[in-house]
Amino acid sequence: MPKRNLFVLLMMIVTAVVAWLARDRAGHGRRFAEVLGAIDRAYLEPVDQQSLFDAAMEGVFSRLDEHSAFVVGDRRDELESLLDQEFGGIGVELTRAESHRGITVVSPVLGSPAWHAGIAAGDRILAIDGMSTLQMPLAEAFRRLRGQPGAPVLLSVASRWTASTEDEAVDGPARDIALVREVVKTESVLGDRRRHDGSWEWMIEGEPAAAIVRITSFGERTADELNRAVEAITSRLADAKEQAEQQPDREQQGEAKQQGEAKQQGPSGVLILDLRGNAGGLLSAAVDVCDVFLDDGVIVSTKGRTVGGRSGGDGGPSGDDAAALDVRRATRGAALGDIPMAVLVDGLTASAAEVVAACLQDHGRAIVVGNRSFGKGTVQSIMPLSDGSGLLKLTTSEYLRPSRMNIHRRSDDDESDADWGVSPDRGCELTPTGRQIEALQAWRRMRDVVPPKGGMAAPTQPESQASQPRRVDPVLAKAVDAIRDRD
Repeated sequence: MPKRNLFVLLMMIVTAVVAWLARDRAGHGRRFAEVLGAIDRAYLEPVDQQSLFDAAMEGVFSRLDEHSAFVVGDRRDELESLLDQEFGGIGVELTRAESHRGITVVSPVLGSPAWHAGIAAGDRILAIDGMSTLQMPLAEAFRRLRGQPGAPVLLSVASRWTASTEDEAVDGPARDIALVREVVKTESVLGDRRRHDGSWEWMIEGEPAAAIVRITSFGERTADELNRAVEAITSRLADAKEQAEQQPDREQQGEAKQQGEAKQQGPSGVLILDLRGNAGGLLSAAVDVCDVFLDDGVIVSTKGRTVGGRSGGDGGPSGDDAAALDVRRATRGAALGDIPMAVLVDGLTASAAEVVAACLQDHGRAIVVGNRSFGKGTVQSIMPLSDGSGLLKLTTSEYLRPSRMNIHRRSDDDESDADWGVSPDRGCELTPTGRQIEALQAWRRMRDVVPPKGGMAAPTQPESQASQPRRVDPVLAKAVDAIRDRD
């Protein structure tokens, strides 16, 4: 080896050693290893080293904020599947009904192995690979159904049917269904109701020229799903406008005489973006969603650890109080730019969902309707360990609205403080009762059910759940009325 290369290598080694010594100058790593070694050698009972490490990590993160965590095992799988919008399994939503102790299918996932096998809403899963589900916890059932794509699983399934002599559903004969797990892709962008083929109807039932987009979380495919929804809505609104223009004048005049008809016609279209119950997800997905509806301007800024003497930039602070700002801006081109919008929020709207609501509100692109959001305005970075054994979910920065106002609710903030979360526009505040929320959730679950393969009708809805959205969802009704009143 040439002497010059040997010298360079020697200097690199010395530098690395010095850096390591400087990094661990307090000796914490050495003392931690010493403690683990002492437990391993001298403790009365053998202790699993991985368990000790996991416990130590829980202790470390307990000293940080509530959103930072060491994520391993099932929690890691759940986090990754939520953000990636996919998992290995058969594709079913499950619940444990109060009327019996078994596990019931809420809905199959459209296009999943379960859907292709004919498993439908209301079916009961009696056993998984020969193990009864009678006393099986729901989490255990999910764990057994998920797995590597290509791996087989055997289910014992009974369909629910109504006996001719009784007015109640009972189990039909059990049947064995052999399935092969696949990569199941989940949706984060939903419409008003399912069509018979399982696709979404975006136009709100009973509301002329009004569409709804419900975003349940922000994952890898959320922006693509939204773009497809916007294309479908644009086409539907164009068709509705063309049909209205082709109506004879006398017919329009006659309709205008009907009570309330003039008010309902309002603007040429209305778009409702429903973020209620959305706990967040990927910041990048939230930025992309905002970019769909904005033509220019700041979407969100993230402020990291304070850096002394560095300018915050873009009109921000400077000097010792400065912080590193990452400003995300909209790109040219906006969808449905001439259609008024409302964003629905509630106390469970958090994080990336609050970014979207705050951005569209600050830019005047949408009114916000509902009740004050959660106030979770911090960014968690996902850092995998080098050996792949776990993930660090670490708070590394916080969000700022386009107006540079704070979103995060700090521990000493209370309801009287105005500078956290996203609050509805004036006159658009509405907090449903607990009973209204429960009724809405049950009604939505019925409308979200994926019909069985073959395009057959979805299960018949009880009369109490067959209402149009306006009668069941007061926040949605208020949003539509508020937009039309402002036109």
